[in-house]
Amino acid sequence: MLDPKHAQGADWVAPDEQLGRLWRALRDRVAPDGAVHWPAFDARLRRHLGTLRDELARLYGQRLDFEPVLVDLLAGVYAQWCERPPELKALDDTREHDPDWFQSQTMLGGVCYVDLYAGHFAGIAAQIPYFRELGLSYLHLMPVFKCPEPHSDGGYAVSSYRETHPKLGTIAELRTLAGQLREAGISLVLDFVFNHTSDEHDWAVAAKAGDPAYRDFFFIFPDRTEPDRYERTLREIFPDEHPGAFSQLEDGRWVWTTFHSYQWDLNYANPKVFAAMAGEMLAIANLGVEFLRMDAVAFIWKRLGTSCENLPEAHTLLRAYNALARIAAPALLFKSEAIVHPDDVVKYIAPAECQISYNPLQMALLWESLATRQVALLQQALERRHALPAGTAWVNYVRSHDDIGWTFADEDAIQLGIRGFDHRQFLNRFYVNRFPGSFARGVPFQDNPATGDCRISGTCASLCGLEQHDPHAVARILLLHGVALAAGGIPLIYLGDEVGTLNDPGYVNEPGKGDDSRWVHRPRRDAARYAQRHDAASDAGRIYGGLRRLIEVRRSLDCFAGNRLIAFWSKNPHVLGFMRPAARGSVLVLANFSEQPQRIEAHVLSGMPAAAEELIGGGHADLRRPLELAPYQMLWLDCRTA
Repeated sequence: MLDPKHAQGADWVAPDEQLGRLWRALRDRVAPDGAVHWPAFDARLRRHLGTLRDELARLYGQRLDFEPVLVDLLAGVYAQWCERPPELKALDDTREHDPDWFQSQTMLGGVCYVDLYAGHFAGIAAQIPYFRELGLSYLHLMPVFKCPEPHSDGGYAVSSYRETHPKLGTIAELRTLAGQLREAGISLVLDFVFNHTSDEHDWAVAAKAGDPAYRDFFFIFPDRTEPDRYERTLREIFPDEHPGAFSQLEDGRWVWTTFHSYQWDLNYANPKVFAAMAGEMLAIANLGVEFLRMDAVAFIWKRLGTSCENLPEAHTLLRAYNALARIAAPALLFKSEAIVHPDDVVKYIAPAECQISYNPLQMALLWESLATRQVALLQQALERRHALPAGTAWVNYVRSHDDIGWTFADEDAIQLGIRGFDHRQFLNRFYVNRFPGSFARGVPFQDNPATGDCRISGTCASLCGLEQHDPHAVARILLLHGVALAAGGIPLIYLGDEVGTLNDPGYVNEPGKGDDSRWVHRPRRDAARYAQRHDAASDAGRIYGGLRRLIEVRRSLDCFAGNRLIAFWSKNPHVLGFMRPAARGSVLVLANFSEQPQRIEAHVLSGMPAAAEELIGGGHADLRRPLELAPYQMLWLDCRTA
């Protein structure tokens, strides 16, 4: 072991006096007891302490105890660093030397519920050979931590961040699984539910009992005076569950519950909440987690007189957590979950905030284009809203565990002659089979006849017509996934969709699920369909085989890395177009969103080479003649030059 005096090293000539004081106070407290761990921590601390201090000063800098609070925070962060396993510290070094590793065209994500897909952690480990067959390099396991039963909001009401749900296995088994996935080249992704906890969490139990150490961890009011003031500017998220943003306790007090009455919002105006959640975040990272899905990022700061959504302080909190990760878990990256206006979604995406983000606009407009057979809104979004800062990436998905909401901007729609409210009404009717001739068999979520608001539940297959044995269903499924794969970033597959799993109407009979239609598209793993995945005569085989072909082609071409694309207007209202630029030329992607054959005229392609290889099906296309696309066909045309 290093000599403690040597471990402390030379004094740091800090950029300003306060940083010097903070650094010396921390060094004097922790270095003598952790000589082996201090040098690497110190090197990163010196790089990122200024950023961390500046961000937290925006939130807590006016407090007289700001400096001791920050030193206490850093001492806790250092303790987590000392516990970080050597193999993860080695991964930290690797990731720091290759910061854009996650932008590779070999990245492919999958997402599933552990219990529904494989029963438990050991069952997930047993599926690793299949994950490698599919080509996964990123696996998001839906919430795995302890939560109340039967009402847990699908695991998003966390009762403990240090214990897993007993039915899934132990925290030690989760750590082992993370290592097994890492050895297979698959990054583990977990949720960080940091806007709220379950009302059964120890902090909430203590706060409810009046414990002075925890009473300010949440927003608890003696009567309706303050809740009424806040609710003048708040919107209801789940009005069917409870009106407004507050729930009443048995003793008459009121607690802030944005989502469900059993999910208590945390009070980040209290710096002890930030410090406590920092400890939970780093403990999760030390399990071997490489990405954290930052849940409900838009809601994490509250201010009277505002909507309490997308406030500047929410971004400050994310940047502060990010700075802590750069110090004590550099391999850890953040994924933003912000299902908000497109202008607000992109504000969370930055190397210093969330490095990757769901792309809810593209997801919604894929389904919009499928219903309308028109690609104008999606084409417009690719041209105007696809670009991201360097060092970041989209997570492009066809669907997730959540519902489908129509998140396009009304101001974008009106430029195309589309009235947002009316269009959303049509899309809702189409996808819940209230529109004549619809192929979709979705289920409404949070259906409100009074306002016309509704969101859509359903598996990809059921929404694409496979439940109806529609002859175009398989082609629609492949088309949607093909766009997600070709558009850049990290494509994400909800596991089961790759073999055409249908809706599960039996969810209504399961405890705690009957009132939430989203469980219809969270079915159990369909072993029969997976067994058919290599049978080209089956629907499962046609979907799986087609998807595997797309994945293989994408992996082989580095022009599919990153996010950059160039919109290509096909001059056909039914055909989406974009180019993925390469060193010389590009790959041109064309996608027919209609059940009718479509033509691209030769003059539209005049800027392309005379001929191009078609990468998906093989063969060559003569680009000096009109190009014909079959119903729901996608073409990847190699227009690169030697």
